[in-house]
Amino acid sequence: MKRLFSPIFSSQLLGALICFTLIFGTAKSFAQPEVIDPYAMIQEAAAATFGRMKEEKSLIDQNPEHLRTIMRENLLPYIDYRFSAFMVLGKNARKVPKPQLAEFVNVFKEYLVTTYANAMGYYDDQTVSFEPNGDYVGKKTITVRALIQDEGRPDIKVAFKVRYDSRTNSWKGYDMVAEGISLLSSKRSEFETIIRQDGVEKVIALMQQKIDAPIVLQNATAAK
Repeated sequence: MKRLFSPIFSSQLLGALICFTLIFGTAKSFAQPEVIDPYAMIQEAAAATFGRMKEEKSLIDQNPEHLRTIMRENLLPYIDYRFSAFMVLGKNARKVPKPQLAEFVNVFKEYLVTTYANAMGYYDDQTVSFEPNGDYVGKKTITVRALIQDEGRPDIKVAFKVRYDSRTNSWKGYDMVAEGISLLSSKRSEFETIIRQDGVEKVIALMQQKIDAPIVLQNATAAK
């Protein structure tokens, strides 16, 4: 089995989960008076997502595109993709016309879905263990750390960045740092040059190309 994250950073470089990461379970409503423990949220969601992937393995093997469905239904509700999109644009967001900005956010959302679906193509029942829960009361952002363990291979350290939104009384993921590389920072650096030279429409087109490409099960490819 290949290492889970290294190929993602070299080819996808978002890979954005941001999180495989933020691999989250069945959507729950955040519009509730009591704030959900973000540490527990991530751990429970990861277990639910991997559980679904195991249960539906035969369907995924037959149709890898089903991974998009799992990521869209299990992951996307727990990602602040709009915040992440604006973070990736950085100062360039102020220069983009509102209609084009809305288009960028929408395409970026599907780009994340595609990125996570491709990331899951590397998954082959690795073990994910989380560090003990920390204190989150009164904080605006926290880091949830985990280890990806694959027998016979070095552990991979992953950090999930999660932020609190007082408007919705909720915690959502916005970035992931794997092997010392921030997905958001990597994408911002990559897109900034393209925007400066060719405009944001070029970035939108490049993301759409990734979205239109088929999902490939890399674990099956590696086994051949």
